[in-house]
Amino acid sequence: MDKKYDVIIIGAGFAGVTAARELCQAGFSVMILEGRDRIGGRTWLDDRFGSPLEMGGGWLHWYQPHVWSEIMRYGLQISSSPQVKTVYWQADGIIHHQSVEEWHQMMEKGMKAFLDGADRYFPFPYNPLKEMESLMEVDSITAGQKLEQLMLPKELHELIYSIWCLQFSSSLEEVGLTQAHRLAALVNYDWKLVLRTSSAFKLKEGTKMLIEHILHDAKRAHLRFSTTVSSVKKVKEGYIVSASDGSEVLGRAVVAAIPLNVLNKIAWMPPLSLKKQEASTQKQNGKGFKFWAKVRGIKDPFIYIAPANHQVNYIQVEEIQDEVALIVGFGCDSVNFYPEMATNIGEEMQTFLPQLEILELAGHDWVSDPFSNGTWAVLKKNQLTKYLAELQRNEDGVFLAGSDYASGWAGFIDGAIESGITAGRKVSDYLLGNVNK
Repeated sequence: MDKKYDVIIIGAGFAGVTAARELCQAGFSVMILEGRDRIGGRTWLDDRFGSPLEMGGGWLHWYQPHVWSEIMRYGLQISSSPQVKTVYWQADGIIHHQSVEEWHQMMEKGMKAFLDGADRYFPFPYNPLKEMESLMEVDSITAGQKLEQLMLPKELHELIYSIWCLQFSSSLEEVGLTQAHRLAALVNYDWKLVLRTSSAFKLKEGTKMLIEHILHDAKRAHLRFSTTVSSVKKVKEGYIVSASDGSEVLGRAVVAAIPLNVLNKIAWMPPLSLKKQEASTQKQNGKGFKFWAKVRGIKDPFIYIAPANHQVNYIQVEEIQDEVALIVGFGCDSVNFYPEMATNIGEEMQTFLPQLEILELAGHDWVSDPFSNGTWAVLKKNQLTKYLAELQRNEDGVFLAGSDYASGWAGFIDGAIESGITAGRKVSDYLLGNVNK
């Protein structure tokens, strides 16, 4: 067995690496165990068809305070996605096109009705459970049920459904309405800012540059790749963390900086609380996919929105050079993600761009990925009020960290950093005896 560390961190995504930095700077010894052969977790900047592409993660915004403070701390540069003038959208089998301004005007009334009450349920966005009594009522309603109650015209219903499907990486039938309200509360209840914070601005040198800076400041941390943790056992000296290759490390405390959907893959001795186990068994509902494509035949930037039951329901142009464009797209269900999908994407887009030719395609199936089993976090109905407080509660020296457990921007890089900072503070207090163990 390796020497004893103060803290063992499972997972080298933004939450795990941020927690490592906080703890190292507080003087603790840290070992990070990462199952993959890279850092980043569900963010991943990879080279595909000659370009560095964000296979997971990517966009961020100054409305996200934790990630923005890190950008300022490390002096990183921001770039933006191209300014879009035209929105193409399909509803009831018909392709429509409008200016962005016209599209916003058409959506305004329906979106406001969908988000009505967000200011009552979430008056303090970073204390999401403050209004628990009223929250328990609305958390039992799915986003799909709320949209049906509005009785919008069919075309507008399809469009709004698809937009929230994009935000959730999921259909709306299981997702709690509170998830839309939480997002709206973080941007002053403005639905247009919900879209902008997740589609407009990005790091010029990619998310990899930011997490590498954070890791560099965790100078006392040891990092071991390709190490899949199989069990965590409490012993007199602390916790023995065992890996599938037979290796073991001992720590006084453990931070599981891993997604909710894989929490139960580790054998915990003693077991985690029943509520934590239930939450991981139920899983959060992010199960869509993201892809990149290099195409020929596009002259101007645009976004395209198809009904949510289409294989691909959102496409955005990211770059154009000599009529060869780089596009990013999303779908609501990863079962539609497979290597031959280029044909289907081409058919989808050729309905309004007959000249389009797909040259190359890239993506990653995060739902089948054994270290994530899902995309970004989106809670099902009743999960927010039933599980969040418990997921944020440590069990003696075991702490959870990750964007899935964030109070604010859950499912975003900002939420991961928030959770990593919080975990660092709580673990430090625990090890120093400043709280009841």
